[in-house]
Amino acid sequence: MADPDVLSSPSGSDDDNDIVTEGSAFVHNEPAQDDKDLPKVESEMEVLHEKVKKQIIKEGHGKKPPKLATCFLNYRAWVKSTSHKFEDSWQEQRPIELILGKEKAEMAGLGIGIASMRSGERALFHVGWELGYGKEGNFSFPNVPPMADLVYEVELIGFDEAKEGKARSDMTVEERIEAAERRKVEGNDYFKEKKVDEAMQQYEMAIAYMGDDFMFQLFGKYRDMALAVKNPCHLNMAACLIKLKRYEEAIGQCTIVLSEDENNVKALFRRGKARAELGQTDAAREDFEKARKYAPQDKAIVRELHLLAAHDKAVYQKQKEIYKGIFGPRPEPKPMRVKPGAFRPVSQQQYLEVLHPDLWWGSHGTHVHQSQSLADL
Repeated sequence: MADPDVLSSPSGSDDDNDIVTEGSAFVHNEPAQDDKDLPKVESEMEVLHEKVKKQIIKEGHGKKPPKLATCFLNYRAWVKSTSHKFEDSWQEQRPIELILGKEKAEMAGLGIGIASMRSGERALFHVGWELGYGKEGNFSFPNVPPMADLVYEVELIGFDEAKEGKARSDMTVEERIEAAERRKVEGNDYFKEKKVDEAMQQYEMAIAYMGDDFMFQLFGKYRDMALAVKNPCHLNMAACLIKLKRYEEAIGQCTIVLSEDENNVKALFRRGKARAELGQTDAAREDFEKARKYAPQDKAIVRELHLLAAHDKAVYQKQKEIYKGIFGPRPEPKPMRVKPGAFRPVSQQQYLEVLHPDLWWGSHGTHVHQSQSLADL
């Protein structure tokens, strides 16, 4: 049975571009943290080259990339002696493309490391200055001092050997769209096999073929063709991320789709789901209401709106109980009880001495005659 967390199309069935999640749980490692400090890794140090050493952070799967394979990766780099971080593709949220055997001279050590990796693997590489920025260093961007040993943290998303080392920039529009489509289909197949790590890597690689620089150049039918591949990959990534409880990232994937198609029902629904999980109920309701406008018969949308209404009611009742506990019920006024003998009669003189001393004592120190009554005063 299809998982109710995934929105079906208005017609009631998912198209071939979208994944259908089954009722199962997945485990996926969190992305590398945006930390300025060098990561601490306790795994064994492996010597790949006299100037390149490796420590595995997370094991990968499958085979290693051959020479001339187009590799897609994220990495960050530090100067080892000062722990100065000078590059971070995770922070830029844009995977790097590197063709093994054709990398720049300053990335020779990094290329040796990547050749030892498998898809999905994350590792730390210690690279000597001879295979980095050399004796002179680099004083533009990135800023690397002379003779600086380097440390790289790298995640190999995957690689493509189909074009035998042909870079994305050298591909035709049709070739890039075809490569992205192939990755998307492979990702869907992996997901159906419940291999969520492999599926997400394929989606990331497909999206990498459809980078901003590429999409900016497309118009008309070519742009439509590219979006027909790119947007489902973002939506499928969002569905995976919701399952993994990585809600902020899921929101980001949906927002990318909505920047191209503001009325995309699946993007609105999944972003609403992620926002609701983060407690952003007003924003979630706004997404669900807009999705219902374009798919009024969709039961999943109606259900989520009912859940939000129930949640709001529960929150109100809880707050009501909390305030009741703090302030308590208003006390009833108690009647004043007077003890017998609490009051006693006073004489005219005592009354005037206390309440009207000026009348009692007069202006020359003589008191008013006792025969005068209170009425006369």
